[in-house]
Amino acid sequence: MHNNEILSRLVNALTLKDESLAEIFALGGEEMKGADALARTRDLDTEGAVACTSEELGRFLDGLILSKRGPRDTDAPPRAPVALTNNGILKKLRIALTLKEDDVLRILDAGGSPTTPLALSPLFRKPGNKHFRACSDAVLCSFLDGLSG
Repeated sequence: MHNNEILSRLVNALTLKDESLAEIFALGGEEMKGADALARTRDLDTEGAVACTSEELGRFLDGLILSKRGPRDTDAPPRAPVALTNNGILKKLRIALTLKEDDVLRILDAGGSPTTPLALSPLFRKPGNKHFRACSDAVLCSFLDGLSG
C-alpha cells in the first residue's frame, strides 16, 4: 500500500475537509498549500497526483496527533524522524485518536480482520523486542477500513 492511498483512506475515514489537510501538515512541520496537500491524496495514476513521501506522511500523522491531542507539555527536544512503517502508522493513529486496546480490536474487527489482544500486542512492540511482529499491509488496510465503517 503506498502513502497516497494511506493518506486518502485516512482523510475519508476521519472526514477531514480539504482546507484542514494543509493545516494538519503544517502542525507536523510540513508547510504546503491546500492544493498540494490534496494532490497527495490522489491515486498516483490520476492527473495532478503528487507522490506522498514517508517523511510527509509521518509529518501529517504528527500533525494529526497535535490537532487531536494538543501540544506536548514537556520542553523535550523534538525527536529525530524515524523510518515510517505500518507499525509506526498504526501507533501514531492509536495515539492521535486516543484508542485503547479494545477500540483497536473493534476497529480491526469492523475492517474484516478480527484479532485477539494476544495477537495485537506484538504490533505495538519495538522492532528489537523478541515479541515484535511486523504489521502487514492487510492488517493496516483492515484498520483503515474499520475506521471508515
